[in-house]
Amino acid sequence: MPSFDIVTETEQEEIRNAAENAQRELSTRFDFKGVDAEFEFNKESIKLVAEADFQLDQMVTILRSQLAKRKVDPRSIKLSETEHSGKTFKKVATFIQGIETPVAKKVVKLIKDSKLKVQASIQGDQVRVTGKKRDDLQAVMQLVRQDESLDQPFQFNNFRD
Repeated sequence: MPSFDIVTETEQEEIRNAAENAQRELSTRFDFKGVDAEFEFNKESIKLVAEADFQLDQMVTILRSQLAKRKVDPRSIKLSETEHSGKTFKKVATFIQGIETPVAKKVVKLIKDSKLKVQASIQGDQVRVTGKKRDDLQAVMQLVRQDESLDQPFQFNNFRD
């Protein structure tokens, strides 16, 4: 029986490369000359540090452009609130790994409401979809890609015939 998995993954290597490239771009920009600003890559997040709030917004734009060049979906970024301590402003960008249970339930409900002849089940941090026809599975992929209310990027892995 054909099946596939719906997952949300971001490659850590691409995120690290984007953070390093953003730091390089920051060092060459004229509006950041003499400013204490940096991107710090941790295992699962990127910390943005700057002297002013507007500079932090510019840094977010730089980071998003670098991630786009590396083909990381911009919807996978979750930005924290701006923290202010002393003379620095900080923001943390985390990346979605896996599908959380409420989102997985929305995906399953979306698939069931479509009346396609497939079964969807939540398995940990992914959703497994099985059906008799390959065309039905491809219709599910199209349905999940087009739904804007999910607000999360999805990849389709493990396609078995």
